[in-house]
Amino acid sequence: MGRMKTRRETLEEFVAADPDDSFSRYALALELDKAESRVSAASELREVLARDPAYVAAYYHLGRILSRLGELDEARSVYTRGLQAAAAANDKRALSEIQEALDMLD
Repeated sequence: MGRMKTRRETLEEFVAADPDDSFSRYALALELDKAESRVSAASELREVLARDPAYVAAYYHLGRILSRLGELDEARSVYTRGLQAAAAANDKRALSEIQEALDMLD
């Protein structure tokens, strides 16, 4: 019997099997962030948004990771796009979270 797969390995397999699966790629990015692999996490979140610009939660987390990496201009741009996506989705909670994060950058 082999060892149990980690959550990250399982998610990597899901993403490999279905690159357009936003939820699996988003979950993988959060696992990478937890493991302090922020550059990889940001890369996965950018990919989520490239494939699925309406995936509102990804904007908040990508902006947060970018601000931690010191990429403040890109973080600001991501948050701004996130506000537009949240407004389009009528997601008031995400709208206020993203606005709060953007205000903290300035």
